[in-house]
Amino acid sequence: MKVEFNGETINLNREQNIQEFIEARGAKPPFAVALNGTFVSRTELPSVTLSDGDKVELLSPIQGG
Repeated sequence: MKVEFNGETINLNREQNIQEFIEARGAKPPFAVALNGTFVSRTELPSVTLSDGDKVELLSPIQGG
């Protein structure tokens, strides 16, 4: 199964939920997640399973002045 993560194609050997997927890539809170262009709340991450062709965007806040 292929999933796009922040523009990079990732091949998965097994089904994963979004939380497993982003944790395996070293994501550290705070962050926001979009699946196929739609925001996914943090409480939903463990219950949403990725499908072939999904696009996951991980957005971290940027501080500056």
